[in-house]
Amino acid sequence: MRVSILLLLALVPASAEQSHVLEKIRVDGHVAVPMRDGVKLFADIYRPAREGRFPVIITRTPYSVQRDGMHQAVIDFARRGYVVVIQDTRGRYESEGAWDPFRNEANDGYDTVEWTARQPWSNGKTGMHGGSYLGHVQWQAATLAPPHLTAIFPSLASTSIYHNTMYHGGAFKLAVAYGWGVVRMPNRIMNPQYWHMEPNSPPELRYENLIWKLPLREIDTMSSGQKVGFFRDWLAHQTYDAYWKKISDEERFDKVKVPAHGFGGWYDLLLGGTLNGYTGVRAKGATEAARKGARIIVGPWGHGASQKFGDIDFGPQAMRNIFDLEMRWNDHYLKGIDNGIDREPPVEIFFMGANKWAKAADWPLPDAKPTPFYLASGGHANSLRGDGRIESKLARGAASDRYTYDPDNPVPSHGGNDCCGAPFPTGPRDQRVIESRNDVLVYTSEVLTKPLAIAGPVRMKLWAATDGRDTDFMIKLVDVHPNGYAMNIAEGILRARFHKGLERMELLEPNRPYELDIDMRGTANVFLPGHRIRVDVTSSNFPQFDRNPNTGEDLGTSERTRIAQQTIFHDGQRASHIILPVVPEP
Repeated sequence: MRVSILLLLALVPASAEQSHVLEKIRVDGHVAVPMRDGVKLFADIYRPAREGRFPVIITRTPYSVQRDGMHQAVIDFARRGYVVVIQDTRGRYESEGAWDPFRNEANDGYDTVEWTARQPWSNGKTGMHGGSYLGHVQWQAATLAPPHLTAIFPSLASTSIYHNTMYHGGAFKLAVAYGWGVVRMPNRIMNPQYWHMEPNSPPELRYENLIWKLPLREIDTMSSGQKVGFFRDWLAHQTYDAYWKKISDEERFDKVKVPAHGFGGWYDLLLGGTLNGYTGVRAKGATEAARKGARIIVGPWGHGASQKFGDIDFGPQAMRNIFDLEMRWNDHYLKGIDNGIDREPPVEIFFMGANKWAKAADWPLPDAKPTPFYLASGGHANSLRGDGRIESKLARGAASDRYTYDPDNPVPSHGGNDCCGAPFPTGPRDQRVIESRNDVLVYTSEVLTKPLAIAGPVRMKLWAATDGRDTDFMIKLVDVHPNGYAMNIAEGILRARFHKGLERMELLEPNRPYELDIDMRGTANVFLPGHRIRVDVTSSNFPQFDRNPNTGEDLGTSERTRIAQQTIFHDGQRASHIILPVVPEP
């Protein structure tokens, strides 16, 4: 049933930069939007009460159009002269169809954009709004280039569900895949948040017990009593194959015709999507407007902007008002207001350590110098008590370090890039909690006498061997403060069977050294005088990632584990090193 409500709102002044005349608005509820296959998706429409044609902003959500926290921005956009269409995605809440995450958003987004353009309240200029899944649907629509899509603002959004969300380096992101996909989102209506983590939940249904179960492909039925088909699909497709490529925006950046403004955080689960969205459209966009119009802002946040995240308060300057940013963006592209946003530097990043913002002409920063820092030791780099070192030049010493990885006693997740159901602390956290373990190799530089600034992609070139057919190698880059506090600033993992790339698997020859290229996404940080650079090497980060059982069996099928003996090399012929993007101090 279609419902219209007239909202008579007090006229609260906008900011000076956005001195709009504020509108009285109305809401049309439960409006059916037909898709090409006959399925109807239902939306609420917030629009100025007066007659006329206005630019349109679309929000498509799997979390319900009535979710708490959704409406303030929607109302504020409408009061400033926009029509806002907020729609339940396919198979969620009021909308028809089957819920199959990520699989239908391109066509449904296209059809929604073009439907709005035909309505009597639309002037044909259309943008999109939202973060996380609500940002992903923007990229999906943009890759099909709807004629009336004018600009998008995807925040905290994935551009490849394989690379950014469900896997990293071929390792399965168990906490988010299970916590979001099975515990919270298996059906049409979102389950109560974290009920599996309530103190009074039966032990057999508690999250922290279920995630240890093997084989992984059966833990959906253990927690929900049903098979969750898409979760099993994610497990079955452990390579970057056609299943993932079909929904990967990174395969279709060359189809995007409109400017896109990314917004993300250094500790966000989807940081890779934020960075790759900018670089992909900047290099490959289908039009000059898309390429030149690409923008990105990255702050010291997780899955949402905040002044304090994890252990660290980055100061009031760390906060950015995303609504004001989006208003400037939409005013320029949807209303044609010359507010200068198109002439500003396209990249703005927050340097942790120095705790300041800097603007740049591109990402990676044009003046970044990829610089190797080498691992070295006397052969006993195990834990903080060991003798591991970071050297700016290839150093003499022992040829290797060794440690034991036991999947039944994995290194616990502590800090880093995760969200959305993760049952462990995320963001910047003191890594000494895990660096006390003998299955963590710890390499630390001398105390710095002058600042060292880095900004850009971070990679680890690791020479390693294992005594089995498969295992994982997990890397963390750490900024060690003068008081010993060890702040993680970047991380990456590689499932060793993917040593030849994520599109194919090849099991290892036991005890053979391999050079492994480990993607650690990127960061921006100033290592201050008195601080030290540290690299941690281990083989697990659970439950952010599933435990590699070291058996070589396919993901999700193994019911057993084996202990692995790991060797990390750092001699003249096999020089393990991290590559840091060194830049001038901001």
